[in-house]
Amino acid sequence: MQDELIFKILKNLHIDYEVFEHPPTPTIEDALAYWKDIDATHCKNLFFRNHKGNRHYLVILDCMHDLDIHDLEHRLHQGKLSFASPERMMRYLGVTPGSVSPFGLINDTAHHVTVFLDERLRAARKISFHPNRNTASVVMSGEDFIKYLDWTQNPYEFINLYNS
Repeated sequence: MQDELIFKILKNLHIDYEVFEHPPTPTIEDALAYWKDIDATHCKNLFFRNHKGNRHYLVILDCMHDLDIHDLEHRLHQGKLSFASPERMMRYLGVTPGSVSPFGLINDTAHHVTVFLDERLRAARKISFHPNRNTASVVMSGEDFIKYLDWTQNPYEFINLYNS
């Protein structure tokens, strides 16, 4: 399973993490009931493609905030963005809808996907994501998450994704 590979990578990187199993949570609304006792910033992970379909973006922000897609389009200068299809999710991240996660980057060996993280996540003491399946949440320190992102070698950038 993918999560076994993810946990092996985290251990090899000397990243401490906790795993919280729960029923399937394909939406943030579903997950909130299971996250209420987990001390972490829970993230929303959105996977987009540009209008030509030749660039893909994983956008990560606090689950309690909404993304202004038009503002992001303006910043990226890539034309209209749209959500990537299930086929593209599988091809580039090895995930299905409802399980998009930065841990999917382990499947992007060509480093095709660019990651944008909301600037406010820099301050997160602990951060959580699905381990490429929506029946668990993995929690680690924000610092260790950056260590993981560096390991993936995918380009990433912190930007201000919302103004509230």
